[in-house]
Parts: sequence; C-alpha cells; structure tokens
Amino acid sequence: MEYKELMKRAIEAKKMAYVPYSKFHVGAALLTKTGKVYTGCNIECASYGGTNCAERTAIFKAVSEGERQFEAIAVTGDDNQYTFPCGICRQVMVEFGKNIKVIVGKSEEDYKIYTMDQLLPHSFTPEDLGHQCGGC
Repeated sequence: MEYKELMKRAIEAKKMAYVPYSKFHVGAALLTKTGKVYTGCNIECASYGGTNCAERTAIFKAVSEGERQFEAIAVTGDDNQYTFPCGICRQVMVEFGKNIKVIVGKSEEDYKIYTMDQLLPHSFTPEDLGHQCGGC
C-alpha cells in the first residue's frame, strides 16, 4: 500500500474522533506486515487520564485481532501542522519495532516519513529487558 493511501485512511478516521473538550481531531491508519489496515481516532474523556490517542486506538485494535508486526502508521490532525505521536504513543509503537515508519501529514500529498528509532532514540524495548536488568 502506498503511504498516500494510508494517509487518506488516517484522514477518514479523523472524522470519527470524539473530542468534546479539545476539539482537536486526530486520525491514524496502521499498516500491518500482512497488509491489513487498522484505523483509529482520538477518544476523549472528562477524566483526562481516560483519553486515548488515535495511534493507540489503531494499535490496540490490531493487537486485539492478533497482529503484532507493523509496517507503518499514518497520523494526521486538525491544524495545518504535522501532528506527531505523543510520548506514550511512541513508547507503545516502539514496543512493536524500531523500524516502523511513522508518516505525519497535513494531507494525502503533504507528509513526512520517520522511523520509530528517529522519533524515540534510546528507547526502552522488550529486547532491552535482558540488557537493562540482567535478564530479570
């Protein structure tokens, strides 16, 4: 799948966002290694800790369906800026690989591509557990 198409799916997912507090819609589209696409939107809650980002919504949907290997994720927001994943989303993403492509875009035509390793250098991953704590 082309990244342009993945961004298009993220833009569509953004329309489903539940954002009564921030009014800031975010959409994500996650491409798995098997070629499936899972979409997500941000879902806010009056108790802000209960809010879930679009990226994690898409990832959790994929994981709940048995997917564990991801190729890329496209992310887009409301403003005319590139909307990057927050720190929590970056940590969840890197859990599944440092080489996942993260496409942040303003439109289907205007986007930038990064790897998780670029967005979260020196990350803590499952592979690090044996190195960080002596194999606990």
